[in-house]
Amino acid sequence: MLIRVVRMTFRENAVEEFLSNFHAIKEKIRGFRGCHHLELWQDENQKNIFMTFSHWENEEALDQYRDSELFKSVWGATKPLFSEKPIAFSSKKILELP
Repeated sequence: MLIRVVRMTFRENAVEEFLSNFHAIKEKIRGFRGCHHLELWQDENQKNIFMTFSHWENEEALDQYRDSELFKSVWGATKPLFSEKPIAFSSKKILELP
């Protein structure tokens, strides 16, 4: 299982547009083959910073999403709204305490 976090900082006047776009497409992202989980987080203090938290079958599944027309349309609508370059990283869970 691959865990992917993408931190995105938006122009303050673009937050509503981002949220509208995300809510319109979130089910398609979550339903993409290999995606097992999707969350959207918002920074508690800086309301223009969001993070996506997703679980992917493996790196190949994530790469297939990133090469898809769906991703190209999502990223094409999202990228112009940024005020800073997004930060993304992939990891795997080592330990979880119940």
